[in-house]
Amino acid sequence: MEPAAARAAADRVPPRQPAPHSVPTTPLPRRRRQATHTRVTGTRFGVHLGHLGGPLDEMRRLWRFADARGFDWFSVSDHFQETPPQGGDGDCFESIATLSAVAVETSRVRVGCLVFCVGYRHPGVLAKALTTIDHLSEGRAECGIGAGWDEVEFAAYGIPFPSIREREDQLEEYAEALRLLFDRRRADFRGAHYEFIDAPNNPKPIQRRLPIWIGGAGEKRTLRTAARFADGWNAPYLTPAEWKRKSAVLDTWCEKVGRDPAAIARTINVGFYMGADAKGAKRHEELYQRHWSKDTRGMTGFLRGTAREATGVVASFVDAGAYRVNIALREGPYDWEALEAFASEVMPQFV
Repeated sequence: MEPAAARAAADRVPPRQPAPHSVPTTPLPRRRRQATHTRVTGTRFGVHLGHLGGPLDEMRRLWRFADARGFDWFSVSDHFQETPPQGGDGDCFESIATLSAVAVETSRVRVGCLVFCVGYRHPGVLAKALTTIDHLSEGRAECGIGAGWDEVEFAAYGIPFPSIREREDQLEEYAEALRLLFDRRRADFRGAHYEFIDAPNNPKPIQRRLPIWIGGAGEKRTLRTAARFADGWNAPYLTPAEWKRKSAVLDTWCEKVGRDPAAIARTINVGFYMGADAKGAKRHEELYQRHWSKDTRGMTGFLRGTAREATGVVASFVDAGAYRVNIALREGPYDWEALEAFASEVMPQFV
């Protein structure tokens, strides 16, 4: 499979018929060029920058590092304020603006968000932004979306925070609406939460199919939505066993909706608390305890210790079927010795 979020696999799936509330429009002729990617084998690795706490020069160095050191993915989170466990008072750069900078300052990595919260923007707004980023990156953009969870953040910015059922309804409509806006010449959509009429999205993305990711692990709704609409699924900080079980649930939903499970790439975000040596590992363990002292997942939802321990965790996710392992970092300054150790000692064992 190509690095473009299993785009080739997704393209083998017959086009889904529009849902009853979608109004078909004439497809745009395929005159857009496809992005060029190098076909690779083995496990892929990504870098995820969570909550965008900066400093900005460290963030820029991080995505340039990812682009130069063999990672094939760089993503950001989508928040307006720094979220727990830190307390909410730290810096937090905006996701779309940051992702635009990533697009123009890199040349290899796929660029995306894990995940854009559907409650923060109308799908038409996000479709325009991601299409623009696809052009800025010359065809490397991917679009991750999720139902949203941070009630405190919603309240702080005066954004309605409906029930989880309604947020899952929004996520389902949002995914369908994005696909129409990315692919159709003009699109009409009439749902319970979103509506647009004869809406163009020009220019179209460079990619023939801009991949849509669904983030989250809810078995009844989130994974069902992923089975229906997603090119990729991502879950953060699960243990390998739990991630594998959730992936099997996604397979079941694919079978129920008539989708080939192989059409959906599966990835995991793991917190990066690895040290380059024993001294660095001890320092990162202290940071881990400040961030996650009440977490019960131990060594398996996060990379802790040195390269040796990190290799074992990565191997467990590879055995569970992960297409890509994303190391997730928060605010800087970053431990560049640890990052270099991961790139030079851990990654070569899998790629």
